[in-house]
Amino acid sequence: MHLDHSHHGPAAVGADARRADGTRRALRIGLGGPVGSGKTATVAALCRALRDELSLAVVTNDIYTREDAEFLLREAVLPPERITAVETGACPHTAIRDDISANLEAVEDLEDAVGPLDLVLVESGGDNLTATFSKGLVDAQIFVIDVAGGDDIPRKGGPGVTTADLLIVNKTDLAPYVGSDLARMAADAKAQRAELPVVFQSLRGADGVRDVAAWVRARLGAWTA
Repeated sequence: MHLDHSHHGPAAVGADARRADGTRRALRIGLGGPVGSGKTATVAALCRALRDELSLAVVTNDIYTREDAEFLLREAVLPPERITAVETGACPHTAIRDDISANLEAVEDLEDAVGPLDLVLVESGGDNLTATFSKGLVDAQIFVIDVAGGDDIPRKGGPGVTTADLLIVNKTDLAPYVGSDLARMAADAKAQRAELPVVFQSLRGADGVRDVAAWVRARLGAWTA
């Protein structure tokens, strides 16, 4: 275990789009966002939605623990050998943007161990609105915020909100209880992101992760075309 942007069209290609043997590597999608926004729950829901049609694996990041990986293991969203953890030991930015070597090693080891893979989800540790992934690590980025954090978050912006390939506004079922105005959040997100997509999501609802899973399928289709 390791210490351990285009609006449409193909995902951005990282520095190593093909493996050493010349085969195309898995599409890598990063998920970032503040602590408690629902990143791990979204990863779990995506695994359940996609595991019967895709070969996928997950890399989680925590500062000092393997808490997120252990949650996914307890939930049995994938076989244990398809989930690995990176313990960053520092600010999450370090491992997803500045020194990505531990995450790259984790991704490559998963492909070697259980590949070939279609998709690898790389979950950042909880961070603030400035969290972004290196394009050398992931091909597309999802940023997750939640309504309980305040309906002014989209208006505040920050690179995570404004530049992520997909913005998820999570826990919409809580809006009436925390005084968040979903229409206001949608308008502010539109103003910050122009044509970049936004999904409003409640994992407790019947639709759950449907729209995000559809977005992932579209990115994978472009990646393999």
